[in-house]
Amino acid sequence: MNPSQSHPVQQRVPWLYAFWKFSRPHTIIGTSLSVVALYLMAIALSTTNVIGDSVVQLLGSWIACLGGNIYIVGLNQLEDVEIDKINKPHLPIAAGEFSRRQAVIIIALSGTVALLSALLLGQYLLLTVGISLAIGTAYSLPPIRLKRFPFWAALCIFTVRGVIVNLGLFLHFSWVLQKEQVIPVPVWTLTLFVLVFTFAIAIFKDIPDMEGDKQYNITTFTIQLGKAAVFNLSLWVITVCYVGMILAGVVKLPLLNATFVVITHLLALALLWWRSTRVDLQDKVAIASFYQFIWKLFFLEYLIFPAACLLA
Repeated sequence: MNPSQSHPVQQRVPWLYAFWKFSRPHTIIGTSLSVVALYLMAIALSTTNVIGDSVVQLLGSWIACLGGNIYIVGLNQLEDVEIDKINKPHLPIAAGEFSRRQAVIIIALSGTVALLSALLLGQYLLLTVGISLAIGTAYSLPPIRLKRFPFWAALCIFTVRGVIVNLGLFLHFSWVLQKEQVIPVPVWTLTLFVLVFTFAIAIFKDIPDMEGDKQYNITTFTIQLGKAAVFNLSLWVITVCYVGMILAGVVKLPLLNATFVVITHLLALALLWWRSTRVDLQDKVAIASFYQFIWKLFFLEYLIFPAACLLA
């Protein structure tokens, strides 16, 4: 790339820009939003006055979860260098911006920060981070390397994003701020929504990576079923998520603003289908762009749910 065309941060602080790519920004944004959203939901749904140092808990939990996030995505890159040279040559290890030794140091430090922060802040956060790191390790690291198998790979992703993060973080915030261990209906609803939605993300992410996965014997649903089938399956899975939330708003689930839930999910559903008609499955860039769009819809849910709770 011509230096004049590179990212401003890449020109001034190339190491920082490489680290940002290494952290997989879309996952960092998703993790950050989930921490803030569940913190706000814990406050909005509390039945007692909030106690404790909430700012310390919010920032500490965010740091712990970011550390865990970087550990998981970093380990995946460390084990996928040759595959990434085909599928994602812009990533730092594949591009030669980070050496293997540098990557190992970053991953080790990130995992350590995650576990130590969680240990200091509470048992539920420690369980959330610890289980997430264990699953992330099993996903990428030989000899287990669950990402080789489409069912287990998808299960790892939506178990962490869908169940462990949502229930674990809410229990953490609810306990340290209000000394409560009850999970209310809105949190179960968010968990179910994210669980199913993340399944769509888990299977869609392999569509643009088909070439490298096939060359290195990584079996995915895309290789087994084809691009069109996985694209349509992902689209309909997300559609089911939105229709489910619209119906939940119609029946007026407790502790959520029903009108807000229905309107926001109708708009998101319409946007999803409009955007899907613009995707050329023969264009890798178009597929990758739609994948990022799906992540934006995922981010949106962590804005909708706290707002629906606060407006109830």
